[in-house]
Amino acid sequence: MKIEIDAKKVREDAEALFAAGQFYCSEAIVSAIRSNFDPSMPEELIAMASGFPVGIGKSKCVCGAVSGGVMSIGYFFGRTKVSDPSDERSVKTLKLAAELHDWFKENNKVLCCKILTQGMDMSSGEHKKQCVRFTGDIAEKAAEIIVRELDDRFTQKVEESQ
Repeated sequence: MKIEIDAKKVREDAEALFAAGQFYCSEAIVSAIRSNFDPSMPEELIAMASGFPVGIGKSKCVCGAVSGGVMSIGYFFGRTKVSDPSDERSVKTLKLAAELHDWFKENNKVLCCKILTQGMDMSSGEHKKQCVRFTGDIAEKAAEIIVRELDDRFTQKVEESQ
């Protein structure tokens, strides 16, 4: 039996967790993916995402939301056993991570947190609003990629015409 996934709900769940201050961006994405796709995923995966916010440990390098999306993709497609770099799982995971990266870069020009937040007060509403949006964008796109690639397990909820 296929599980119907609503990528918009994944987005909304991730945004809500981040906006409420319950999780940072990367944690919110992993948590939303977990709760919508597979609640049996170990909660420790959320903990693994805890070092990525604010550009990896507040260094403002790579957007933490992108890191959370890549981690979520890796959960479903990555390797767990030692293998050659040409291993199908490794190749596929890298390809899907690159797709997410390229999509974000195409839409936001850069992945560098320092540039994305340039001129913003980190405690301001403007900064928070932008990062909530990035969190939602990545959660939704990661969900779409996972559903598309695992179409034998999941199906995308289709919005009904109004």
